[in-house]
Amino acid sequence: MSGFFIPPYPERPKTRLPLPELLRRARRSFLEVWLDAHFEQEIIPTRLLARRILICNSPDSVQDAFIDQHAALERKSPQMRHALEPLLGDGLFISDGLVWKERRRVVAAVTHPSRLASLTPVMTEVAAEFREAWRARPAGQPIDLLAAMGQLAAEVICRTLFGRRLGGEAAATVVQAFARYQARIGHLDLFSVLGLPDWLPRRRGGVTAEVRRIHDVIEGLVQEAMQGGETSLIRAMAEAALPGSGRPMDATAFRNEAATLFMAGHETTANALAWAFYLLSQAPAAETRAVAEARALGGRAAGWDDLPRLPFLRAVVEETLRLYPPVPLLARQAQEAIEIGGHAVRPGDLVMVVPWLLHRHRRWWRWPDQFLPDRFLPGGPERPRHAYVPFSLGPRVCTGMGFGLAEAVIVLATLLPAFHLRLAPGAQVFPVCRLTLRPGETLPMLLTPR
Repeated sequence: MSGFFIPPYPERPKTRLPLPELLRRARRSFLEVWLDAHFEQEIIPTRLLARRILICNSPDSVQDAFIDQHAALERKSPQMRHALEPLLGDGLFISDGLVWKERRRVVAAVTHPSRLASLTPVMTEVAAEFREAWRARPAGQPIDLLAAMGQLAAEVICRTLFGRRLGGEAAATVVQAFARYQARIGHLDLFSVLGLPDWLPRRRGGVTAEVRRIHDVIEGLVQEAMQGGETSLIRAMAEAALPGSGRPMDATAFRNEAATLFMAGHETTANALAWAFYLLSQAPAAETRAVAEARALGGRAAGWDDLPRLPFLRAVVEETLRLYPPVPLLARQAQEAIEIGGHAVRPGDLVMVVPWLLHRHRRWWRWPDQFLPDRFLPGGPERPRHAYVPFSLGPRVCTGMGFGLAEAVIVLATLLPAFHLRLAPGAQVFPVCRLTLRPGETLPMLLTPR
């Protein structure tokens, strides 16, 4: 389909890559290892050195693995566990078994969609503050939009978790430390690929200082939030009892879950917002529609009651998440023998759902590489239910899905009508997969008032 923007994606080799080249690409970015044929296959059995891998790349196989047989595939991959364990400990994102079940009930309760109306005023407040700060900047001055969206999303989650009076400097410290953490952590766990046991120590890539910095900030915020009288998610979690024991979480568990919520609540939303602004800047017709829809609010910052009146902006966010899913690879380690799509899975094998592949699959999506928000509008083309999984699916679906979608729409609706953003001259945008999918290390854009 001509006339629509096709955003950047890595080369898709036509033939199988030699192992050294495959490993080199995997170390650089997991997005670079997929062949052109992978975007048409429905299930992909493969092997990487000693590790057997089964990639579920159709709605039926995705449901079979992550919903119907989720009990056997509850454990995250060794790569994900070893990459995040120094920072999150036994936090919800990487835990499994009884720990996961008990903590999930506590965290899901405080982030339930029924609480969204009470959580969105913080989003409106922070978006309005950023709009005023941006208005004070000289017109046409370059801005690192990725860093700015990281600061904005961190401020939102910081105030939501710990209360409105906390944030600012603490949020910025965590954002900067986590960016350094992602840059230094290994992207490919060769110990696991070689079939070596989990207890063997991994090289941490010099992340100890960043972990300590983040933990110090979060422990301080937790302490201040508990001593203050403000309503916050932290206080709600502290007042909740674990189902098994009837007691609240201990201090370490509390810190780990606070760190998990902070990381998940700022990083994925920041990336989605940065990508959305970039995509709109390259698609003038879509940008014009988005600005017109947001301007109908009359110049005020968007809020909870406005969300039903912003269907195109929500479609922009959903299309952004399709093209650039924040976590583009979901990997689980089988704990028992099962079968998926006629393929035997043994204990220790990896089973993957790869949103990067699934969201661009030529069978499930028409014009899969093009930026077309209309596909998510009411009355748009039907798609198989499990062909779109930006927040994972099944029992481990992201508890903050509604929070993140609402925040992204509110921020776009507040900032877009006020500012014209264009890519800075010479800037290169290209997706890079670390722990999350980012548009490079920075996103330089020129900011001009409309």
